[in-house]
Amino acid sequence: MKRKQESSSKDPRCRDSSSLLESPSGLLYRRAIYPGSFDPLTNGHLDLIERALNIFDEVIVAVATNSSKQPLFSTQERLALLHGVLGERPGLLIESLDGLLVDAAARRKAFVVIRGLRAISDFEGEFQMALTNRRLEPRIETMFLAPREDCIFLNSRLVKEVASLGGNITPFVPKLVVEALEKKFLTNNLL
Repeated sequence: MKRKQESSSKDPRCRDSSSLLESPSGLLYRRAIYPGSFDPLTNGHLDLIERALNIFDEVIVAVATNSSKQPLFSTQERLALLHGVLGERPGLLIESLDGLLVDAAARRKAFVVIRGLRAISDFEGEFQMALTNRRLEPRIETMFLAPREDCIFLNSRLVKEVASLGGNITPFVPKLVVEALEKKFLTNNLL
């Protein structure tokens, strides 16, 4: 794929169009990246992935490794769960993410970062991260999406806590994730 040719008269108000790629058919499309720990994948994550796929031609779901968090599922397990739930879809790429998000986004020419906002309490941290990303890579833009109303309270920590106490998590996560959580907690004698 080749990049869209820049016009000869550059308007200083126009942003760099390097995230616009030309397909073999000559059509332009955009690629976005949705980073997260996905530990575990929730229905809220799925909602944002589906909405991003309706907005962008390609969405990279990037499973981050965060050294400050102790994940319940390994990176490979989280990738397998995403692949198992989402399957193969046009425009969907599922990858692991090591290092800085902005570096991975620039390598993949995905200059739109998708982030979910569940509540006002999420905004401050997400806003700070968006501004930092833009400072590190000026081509990066962050798009905030709010999940469906029935997913707005969901987060992975809450799902893990309910699952660890033997509660019903079927309304919150896909069936494959329910099974993986049950197996994980039974195997580790956590239930």
